[in-house]
Amino acid sequence: MARSLITGTPWRVILAFSVPLLLGNVVQQVYQIADTIVVGRYLGVDSLAAVGATGSLLFLLLGFAWGLTSGFAIPTAQAFGARDHAAVRRSVAAGTILTAVVTIVITVCAPLIAAPALALMQTPDELMAEAAVFTRISFLGAGAMMFFNYLSAIIRAIGDSRTPLIFLTISCALNIVLVLAFVGGFGWGVAGAAFATVLAQSLSVLMCLEYVRRRLPVLHVTRDDWRGARDELREHLRLGLPMGFQASIIAIGTITVQVALNTLGTEAVAAYTTASRVDSLAIAFLQSLGLAVSMYAAQNLGARRPDRIRRGVVHATWLALVASALLGAFMVLLGAPIVRVFIGDGSDAVVELAHGMLIVNGVAYALLGVLFVIRGALQGLGHTLIPTVTGIIELVMRAGAAIVLGGAMGFIGVALSNPLAWLGAVALLVPAYVREYRRLGGMKVDPIEVTPTTAIPIIGPTDGSMVVDGVMTTPVAVVKPARIRTRMRRRGGRPLA
Repeated sequence: MARSLITGTPWRVILAFSVPLLLGNVVQQVYQIADTIVVGRYLGVDSLAAVGATGSLLFLLLGFAWGLTSGFAIPTAQAFGARDHAAVRRSVAAGTILTAVVTIVITVCAPLIAAPALALMQTPDELMAEAAVFTRISFLGAGAMMFFNYLSAIIRAIGDSRTPLIFLTISCALNIVLVLAFVGGFGWGVAGAAFATVLAQSLSVLMCLEYVRRRLPVLHVTRDDWRGARDELREHLRLGLPMGFQASIIAIGTITVQVALNTLGTEAVAAYTTASRVDSLAIAFLQSLGLAVSMYAAQNLGARRPDRIRRGVVHATWLALVASALLGAFMVLLGAPIVRVFIGDGSDAVVELAHGMLIVNGVAYALLGVLFVIRGALQGLGHTLIPTVTGIIELVMRAGAAIVLGGAMGFIGVALSNPLAWLGAVALLVPAYVREYRRLGGMKVDPIEVTPTTAIPIIGPTDGSMVVDGVMTTPVAVVKPARIRTRMRRRGGRPLA
């Protein structure tokens, strides 16, 4: 539904807007968490480490593809906002063509390079066989992931963010059932975990297609639209490629960390995999808060309310600091029992390592919270250079710390790469926002009546503070409450939600 962020107490507005984003983020995380728990409990630490060893390689290619397909939906949102339905259909056709082409390339080529790439990353020999199987199946099923992300993005692009979340939730529940059946029941090993995710995502694709067919005629593509889509391909690539490359930059950092971990042995890989799953769930609120601040800043900038932007970012920063303190304390005090939920008993060394990483990250969550809020604010205000540079800084610091500190201090040295990367990014972001804060203070407050907008959050793969994301807005017609009641009386019905 349309939501205005230009009225009301800033912290209340931002917090309320963060909640649905948080739900979507958490559901995304449950996919990976379900696999981790089932594999760890049924197959053991080695199998868990094998699945974890594939994460950065999968992220490199599938993350790029995810960012690409998400970018393809931006022209759809722009056309829908302009009420140009013909352009909407051409955009859908162009995005579908490009998504299909990328799917074919990944499905054909990626499985062939899976084993050599894992060997190049120094994956331990005892993990290689299972890691290669998991990677190949995931790449062979890449089409399900890509088309679900693309279909979800174009549905959100026309203002419906609820339906993709519902489908994702259903798919996640099915994934849990299937991974239990395939791994625990049928004994298919890590291959069963990969199959479960692919099948669950395939169901999501079918649900999205059926929903579009039944409920969204604006997305129905005709023969003429397919012909006209050729002229749209370049624009879609212009918008999609940067988001894909952003994911690739992140993935390079994760691969470097993975290589450092692989040299430390199976227990280190399993511990990092488990701790990362717990950590991703813990910081979901901070990620959602950053997205909400981005949207808040964009709307208030359009409404000529720089005063609200200044207050809102301050409020959001305090929200982030409070949440960071609570989440950090939770990780320090309860990290070990949570890790045991994933891997069960009998792996004390893995639990100790994973808990150590959670403590290292937890005490630095304040840095991460500030990072998300300030970077979100700058992105919402239209700044792209500084947020991009901070991503590169994080990559360099994370990779350098993992190699140098990992060699000197072992596993804890690798774990320290996360807070050091956050510190490097914040060191650039804070001065940049201070300058922006002063500039906003010098702007004239000249409120105007604006059209409410529907946020289209796109939350993709994450690694630490880096989130492949975008927040688009779709203008919607302003309908006054009195007019709604008049229409209801005349038609004898009720308006659609």
